[in-house]
Amino acid sequence: MTTPVVLSSQFAVDPLDAQSLLAAFGVLGAGAVMFAETGLLIGFFLPGDSLLFTAGLLCTGDGRHGVRLSLAPLLAAAAFGALAGAQCGYLIGRRAGGALLAPGRSARLREGAKRAEELLARYGHAKAIVLARFVPVVRTVLNPLAGALGVPVRVFTVWQVTGGLVWSVGLTLAGYALGSSIPSVDRYLLPLVALIVAVSLLPLAAEVYRGRGRGKAKEARG
Repeated sequence: MTTPVVLSSQFAVDPLDAQSLLAAFGVLGAGAVMFAETGLLIGFFLPGDSLLFTAGLLCTGDGRHGVRLSLAPLLAAAAFGALAGAQCGYLIGRRAGGALLAPGRSARLREGAKRAEELLARYGHAKAIVLARFVPVVRTVLNPLAGALGVPVRVFTVWQVTGGLVWSVGLTLAGYALGSSIPSVDRYLLPLVALIVAVSLLPLAAEVYRGRGRGKAKEARG
């Protein structure tokens, strides 16, 4: 009679938990998540904002959470993943066109595509590409959408690099700065991560609220 092999819980990785991902894969994992979230539609659910902030925070911690990261390699990996991912998503969109965002996709992806289209229409290519970096799901779908819509390569590249660096480096340094200014800040890791997740959702919530307001205004005029 064979005995089933039970894997230790330390090997379990929760893809929705930034701390779990960083504990399992470290700096390279941070770069891989940035690439997947910004370059591959299947990565829309990954915790980009909270992972960047948490990683920066853990660079100053005492390792009590089993994670010790170095700031310079982290910044390089996060920036590379974010920039390479966005460019890859754009190129996929150029080749595959609108088929990537067909009706069969998830409701969350369709909603993200709708918001991405609204950003492009309202703010133009440059501003929309930068702003999308700070809106979960939208930053995933805007890159292939820009490719499918024929946004010029040079325009997309310049502004995705600008937005990508501000987003990836900025959030990582924000976590690092907070960790450096508050002793033993990693004791408060969970509430801080919850806060950054909530803040990251504010732009999307604001867009939804404004969209509903415009819809009501049109109904009133009609």
